[in-house]
Amino acid sequence: MPEGHTIHRLAARHRELFAGQVVDVDSPQGRFADGAGLVSGRRLEDTEAYGKHLFHHFAGELSLHIHLGLYGKFADGELPVPAPVGQLRMRMSGDAHWLELRGSTACEVLSPVEVDAIRVRLGQDPLRDDADALTAYRKVGSSSKALFALLLDQTVVAGCGLIYANEVLFRAGLAPATPGRAIGAAQWVEIWDDLRALMKEGVVRGRIDTVHTAHTPEAMRRAPRIDRHGGEVYVYRRPGQPCLVCGSPILRGEMAGRNLYWCATCQKDR
Repeated sequence: MPEGHTIHRLAARHRELFAGQVVDVDSPQGRFADGAGLVSGRRLEDTEAYGKHLFHHFAGELSLHIHLGLYGKFADGELPVPAPVGQLRMRMSGDAHWLELRGSTACEVLSPVEVDAIRVRLGQDPLRDDADALTAYRKVGSSSKALFALLLDQTVVAGCGLIYANEVLFRAGLAPATPGRAIGAAQWVEIWDDLRALMKEGVVRGRIDTVHTAHTPEAMRRAPRIDRHGGEVYVYRRPGQPCLVCGSPILRGEMAGRNLYWCATCQKDR
């Protein structure tokens, strides 16, 4: 599932292509036909990302809400609009560009009240300027749940996914099973600031890189990581490989129904 930085990149891309334009929207597949009819012919005023949720805000106080889930993906290009191929959920066209959406978990038109209801149930998004680390800490610091699970809980930290959760805990030197209540507010703010910086870099680069300068392939004279997720990481999808810091084999397990990766030496239980 795309992590939050990808959704923020999509929001910026769609704003660049369509904001301020009256757009045509349809659903070649038919599953979104009613929703498309509600927003087609309206001006797209702005786009917004909140965690893993994407919103297109239209004139008339209607918003298109999209959650890509595991299989959703966008494509865009310059006009003319190509003929639809396969299961095309939503298609949008503006003055000079088209946009296609396939396979998303959610594609629906919502009222302002319904949009606010989604925002309210989400946690703090590190990529949003209105986010607050201490607001998130009120949930973290009172919880006996593992930090790994709390980072993946979208009602606590919106937009943090599996890669960032594994990597930010390694960078903090914390065992993934460390309970939230075992860390203080100052330590949480350090984790939050590191996560925010990593995710902001992901927005710029379009991929997730988490290693410090001293551990890049160039600095260590090692081969670059080859993985479909791309990016240089410390533990994610590196089970059995040597830790880039201490050389211990990276371990793999499962927590909260998700794949967990860690270094038992660099992330000792405290």
